[in-house]
Amino acid sequence: MKFCSVCGSEVVQKIPEGDSLTRYVCENCGTIHYQNPKVIVGTIPIWEGKILLCKRAIEPRKGYWTLPAGFLENRETVEEGAARETSEEANAKIDIVRLHSVYSIPHISQVYMFFLANLIDGIFSKSPESEEVKLFSPEEIPWEEIAFASVTFALKRYTEKSEPSNSGTHMGSIRNRKLEDKT
Repeated sequence: MKFCSVCGSEVVQKIPEGDSLTRYVCENCGTIHYQNPKVIVGTIPIWEGKILLCKRAIEPRKGYWTLPAGFLENRETVEEGAARETSEEANAKIDIVRLHSVYSIPHISQVYMFFLANLIDGIFSKSPESEEVKLFSPEEIPWEEIAFASVTFALKRYTEKSEPSNSGTHMGSIRNRKLEDKT
């Protein structure tokens, strides 16, 4: 950030009084420009025991499989965002069951929230964001072709049903390319 979005003056990086982190601060109007993590929301859509995956038609990771997910929009609940992303990427309608997993990637300032969801009518199709959309049984998941670590984490926690903690929310993160599982 170079300029203040309030008054247009140049900003400097400094620790504001009463804070402990370096922020962009406008010394002209006094505005502190906070930068916070981006929230990505998505679903694990289930139909007759199978998981709906989308093959990405866009970068990053074009041609790899993922769960329907994307950035949360302003003025949207996390559940609304997850349902919207499922509709946009898979043309599918869902009923959200519960929060399944939260996965943090601090080095790129992202937090992923995946909800367990039921497909309402089993209808889905490809979209401008997904070149293919397909149901997979847990044994059929193409693990080597999964686009993102956050998706692998959510899918593995879902498919490992022998765990007593499977009914709770799974927490994980990746730091320095190492998975931290707080399940």
